[in-house]
Amino acid sequence: MFAIENLHKSFVASGAEVRAVDGISLGVETGKLITLLGPSGCGKTTTLRCLAGLERPQSGRIVIANRTVFDSAKRIFVPASDRGIGMVFQSYAIWPHMTVFENVAFPLRVARAKKYSSAEIRDRVSRMLDMVQLTGFAQRPATQLSGGQQQRLAFARGLVHEPAILLLDEPLSNLDAKLREQMRLELKRLQRSFGITTVYVTHDQSEALALSDEIAVFDSGRIIQRGTPQQIYREPKNRFVADFVGSANFLPGTVHGNEDGLTAVETAHGVLRCRFAEPIDAGMKALLTARPEDIALGNAAAPPPHAANVLKGRIVNRVFLGEVVDYVIDLGDREWRARARSDDFQIGQAVTLTLSPQKCVGLPG
Repeated sequence: MFAIENLHKSFVASGAEVRAVDGISLGVETGKLITLLGPSGCGKTTTLRCLAGLERPQSGRIVIANRTVFDSAKRIFVPASDRGIGMVFQSYAIWPHMTVFENVAFPLRVARAKKYSSAEIRDRVSRMLDMVQLTGFAQRPATQLSGGQQQRLAFARGLVHEPAILLLDEPLSNLDAKLREQMRLELKRLQRSFGITTVYVTHDQSEALALSDEIAVFDSGRIIQRGTPQQIYREPKNRFVADFVGSANFLPGTVHGNEDGLTAVETAHGVLRCRFAEPIDAGMKALLTARPEDIALGNAAAPPPHAANVLKGRIVNRVFLGEVVDYVIDLGDREWRARARSDDFQIGQAVTLTLSPQKCVGLPG
């Protein structure tokens, strides 16, 4: 549905050049939702704005629905109003002086590619309000809607002219936690109902994991890993991805050898077995990573017999989170986190931490 090829966009700040987008290439299949995920200043929003036509890159090429909308070599730049996109902003950008109906109808009234009759506008707006569950609110002033209703109104306005691509720039960040969770499900329902190709920008890892067909993790203007939510979470390619997407514990070591598809790594806490995405030679430096929920806690007074990958530590803090308890364990040279459904372990208690070799991921270097 769209393709970005070798895109570059720089800004000058305090007399120095800042490479906001540094050679990005990206595309996605029709009907999929891809999330651009990363911390503030990583280039994800600038990439979205270049795709929308709100920023003009220095170089590269952008194609939307088989139509070139930007090509630096051929000096092509199609303005945002002619790209056939829908966009929902972080602030919703609802017109406060218009009713709900007129907010949704506005893109149709100003459309350049096609002139819509009053009957067509009325029919499209009515169907769209029904889709986002705002039937009966058509004549209400937009400012009298709740936060969740205003967000659905913004989606309706972005979708009413049936755009080739829907671009979402952190659209849920202004909602409270519970409403944000509800709107994730609503957004996914709408996206699947319309089958529209969607690009979603966020720094919220849980949103990315819950919504996406694919995730592209950004850092310093580049894509450092792309894959399904399961791949990004379970098979991170480096420490940044492992640490940014969810919580992770780390332990450095040296590769000892390979056996039965697993790699033995010598660490300060003994030899631990883990899996690497690619083969790694003995003697090389490595970094082991384990998710808190993949750690089995046990009483140090009764250690598991013949278990591999067992560490010893002492609980220094615990936080009750409802479904689980988040424990902080001192290993002597570092602190690790573990999550368990049991709240039997107390601060100061000596415990064992057992890691499944299949869920312990090794990273080179």
